[in-house]
Amino acid sequence: MPACRPRLIDLHRQNRDALRAELAEGLLAPAAHIAPKFLYDRLGSHLFAAITEVAEYYPTRTEATIFAERGGEIAAATGTGLTLVDLGAGDGAKAAALFPALRPRRYVAVDISVDFLADALAYLQFRHPEMDIVGVGCDFSSRLEIPPAAGDGPRVLFYPGSSIGNFTPDEALAFLRQVRAACLGGGLLIGFDLVKEQAVLDAAYDDALGVTAAFNRNLLNVVNRELGADFRVGDFRHVAFFDPAASRIEMHLEARHTVTVRWPGHERTFLPGERIHTENSYKYPVDRARELLVAAGFATPRVWTDARGWFALFWAPA
Repeated sequence: MPACRPRLIDLHRQNRDALRAELAEGLLAPAAHIAPKFLYDRLGSHLFAAITEVAEYYPTRTEATIFAERGGEIAAATGTGLTLVDLGAGDGAKAAALFPALRPRRYVAVDISVDFLADALAYLQFRHPEMDIVGVGCDFSSRLEIPPAAGDGPRVLFYPGSSIGNFTPDEALAFLRQVRAACLGGGLLIGFDLVKEQAVLDAAYDDALGVTAAFNRNLLNVVNRELGADFRVGDFRHVAFFDPAASRIEMHLEARHTVTVRWPGHERTFLPGERIHTENSYKYPVDRARELLVAAGFATPRVWTDARGWFALFWAPA
């Protein structure tokens, strides 16, 4: 039996009415949209974990290579024995890969998918029985809130993958300023997906197996559950492409034919080819990513990249 038990603090479910209102507002907008945070229900989180295994999705493997090859340098830069706060933790696997190098005294996993998080923390606690593990169910895309249970010493905030790309550059700046305030004198270890060939980017978000398509289309199941809507998944197809002018991947759900969707008090008709915008993923040059971190108030960051220059990991002291 583990010496410790994970603690779970659910701040997310306290705001269900606001989340439902946000969903409805997006669906009724002239250009329909749904925030990407809604992709991550229990099934969506499992599907995203599967995406990281498909051949076309390079970010997770590339970042893992940087962790493996530069773990000692990363630990020397961040320091060891601090509280590690994992933003968008998912199954916690990325953070756990750094445990041997960083030797955190406490691990705080923050994620919007509370049920998935609970399962992941139980497994991590089993694997690391002496570690203090805390889970926080939180929609940090709106406001980053780290509860007192996370401790009051310096923190390493960890935001891996390409998640910062889900924000527009202006939103990313505002979010990173919140992150800096939450570091308490520690710093931020963050991944940025870098600009590269369009064919590589397009394939990463529209894999041949259709895993990303399933992940995107599952969003309609989330809307049905949250709003009592009657979307049929088969009425929409997955669309994803890189927009060079905006330097971002866009994901959409496109109506295959005329579809009228209803939920209590509302309805919306989608014409053939009409889209619901579900996610952006901005891609950065290294210099622009560095400038964004400095503009948010961090000290000059250190950067590690892979041999192909596809992905960058930054350590930004607060």
